[in-house]
Amino acid sequence: MEITDKSKERIAKPNDVDKIVVRFSGDSGDGMQLTGMQFTDTAALFGNDLSTFPDYPSEIRAPIGTIAGVSGFQVHIGSTEIYTPGDSYDVILAMNAAALKVDLPRLKRGGVIIANTQGFDNKNLTLAKYPAGVNPLEDGTLANYIVHHVDVTKHTKECLINTDLGTKEIERSKNMFVLGLLYWMFDKPLDNTINFINEKFGRKPNIAAGNIKALKAGWNYADHTEIFNTRFHVAPAKLPPGVYRNITGNHATAIGLIAAAEKANLPLFLGSYPITPATDILHELSKYKANNVKTLQAEDEIAAICSAIGAAYTGNLAITTTSGPGLSLKTEALGLATMLELPLVVVNVQRGGPSTGLPTKTEQSDLLMAMYGRHGEAPLPVIAASSPSDCFDAVFDACKIAVEHMTPVIFLSDGYIANGSEPWRFPTEDDLKNITVNFLDKPNTEDGLLLPYKRNEFFVRPWIKPGTKGLEHRIGGLEKQDETGNVCYEAINHEKMTTLRANKIKKIEDCIPLAEVATGSENASICVLGWGSTFGSTKAAVKTLVEDGYDVAQVHLRYINPFPKNLGELLHGFDKILIPEMNSGQLLQLIRAKYLVPAIGYSKVQGLPFTVEEMKTKIIETLNA
Repeated sequence: MEITDKSKERIAKPNDVDKIVVRFSGDSGDGMQLTGMQFTDTAALFGNDLSTFPDYPSEIRAPIGTIAGVSGFQVHIGSTEIYTPGDSYDVILAMNAAALKVDLPRLKRGGVIIANTQGFDNKNLTLAKYPAGVNPLEDGTLANYIVHHVDVTKHTKECLINTDLGTKEIERSKNMFVLGLLYWMFDKPLDNTINFINEKFGRKPNIAAGNIKALKAGWNYADHTEIFNTRFHVAPAKLPPGVYRNITGNHATAIGLIAAAEKANLPLFLGSYPITPATDILHELSKYKANNVKTLQAEDEIAAICSAIGAAYTGNLAITTTSGPGLSLKTEALGLATMLELPLVVVNVQRGGPSTGLPTKTEQSDLLMAMYGRHGEAPLPVIAASSPSDCFDAVFDACKIAVEHMTPVIFLSDGYIANGSEPWRFPTEDDLKNITVNFLDKPNTEDGLLLPYKRNEFFVRPWIKPGTKGLEHRIGGLEKQDETGNVCYEAINHEKMTTLRANKIKKIEDCIPLAEVATGSENASICVLGWGSTFGSTKAAVKTLVEDGYDVAQVHLRYINPFPKNLGELLHGFDKILIPEMNSGQLLQLIRAKYLVPAIGYSKVQGLPFTVEEMKTKIIETLNA
């Protein structure tokens, strides 16, 4: 890319800002998710802290030009610590009228709008349900904002007119034009995206060349056009030293599973059926055949979990991934795994429900399903991740518990953190906990007999690979006799086995960390108790309120069944407890029932995460009530 002497004279010195929120918005076919991720990756490579929120329709090809068809990608970058994608926007890229209509209410006063003018013709204005004759780019309604009118479609076509690309390929390149424009505006280099394009279209050099040309054309358009005189510079964040990469929650989950398998020295098996928003984990793990990872795309959810149970029986670290409707289908087989007492990790990336519900929107509504969604007495450990990068550590812990305690474990993520991204510091192998695996290879009694359900001090039975000489034993879903594992229908034995299985799960509390205050102080006037993806907005809100002098604390749970041993004692030290959840109050029910504290719920069930401002307002309201 060449910059002329004249342009050097005109380049505005970027304004230094601590943090900024950018919203990419357009039709599903406009490539806003890809554009947003490329902008995010470049910011991460530059050293910015960040948080993202992909927000797209459930339909694969949503109605073009309509409000229902708007696909958005929000990124919050900063030189300071970032906890959320941001409550409101500083900059909006609106590819059409519907995108502007959806996003304008959250644009800050004085914010920047970059509008693709061809997306504001009569057809698009009608589809977006603007009144006849009304065009927001022309009627003065945007007077409180900085508006840049850019005919993105026209300029993209002009810069690619002499290439051999067809009309469709040229149309698809317009997102690269606007990305180049934004790189100029935010003082970011093009190199990372150029490398990405060359790698992605390595076998289609003409498409690669066209996209790179459009990218550079966007930069040069902003650089040479007098109307573009607003630039921003966000310095690198002061993060703890280490090697970082930008990572999504689903990608972190996949890498965490591989790391756990390596630490346990076990082959990794994933039996899965594609379902939004969990499918990326299957896609990612399928790339690691060379790392002793086997993936099976089963014909349905039931086959997926049953194949994983079979893999666990034969000595694999066994995983199955799903979302809400799939978890419903897996429950019978999950009961079987509970009865067999085999290690299995069930990854549930929650979404809005019930039924098909909101496939691409986030929710935390499967907690009670994870706790109780099986017939009979079948308690299981439940672990929840709190952020995209935390998915790595949380799913690693889920694998460790599953293997060391011979039990299925339910790992809860959700669409917000699964698709969102943030910087992740690479751990070294020494940073990871050890995972102890002991396969029984000889009879476990003094008289040489095998007792496949003889338990250790944690009520854990041995793991026995089928085919091990002299260790043949029964397996199945019928109730087992204590220690022998033989089928047994005796009433007293069933009660004993039910108690033993429950005690095994409760005993895990001796192996997990104690609960602690993440922000604020113990014995504060109010504790905000959360789980899962409410962490970011809660952390930002509590941190700000503490700085403002409010007596507030944050406690956030990774381990939900069993709870940390000291949780009750910790909670009884606070005057008030507020529990924010993206459901109708499920953790609230568990906490009230177990600890008999008058906790107060705060629910949001809109398919959207909490904003920091919502959280601050509710905390102050509860504190003053």
